[in-house]
Amino acid sequence: MTTKKEYQLVYSSSGISEAVLRLEDMASIPFDPANTDYAAYLEWVEAGNTPEPAPEPVAPVELTTEQKLEAAGLTVDELKSLLGLD
Repeated sequence: MTTKKEYQLVYSSSGISEAVLRLEDMASIPFDPANTDYAAYLEWVEAGNTPEPAPEPVAPVELTTEQKLEAAGLTVDELKSLLGLD
């Protein structure tokens, strides 16, 4: 049994694992029985190996209205002017 971690799970936005990452070359391998890389991964697991867990997702940063406007290149006053709310 190998102790070196060669693969890491990858989770989709829904939190379901849909692929595995081969750490050697950072190739994303889909869970597809016809994929030879996936077959190699399954053999590696059957040999008693365990992939690295997927990294914890980073919580999205909620921007304030002012920050959203700034990212769009506007100020609150400019938006009010554009909407005729002066």
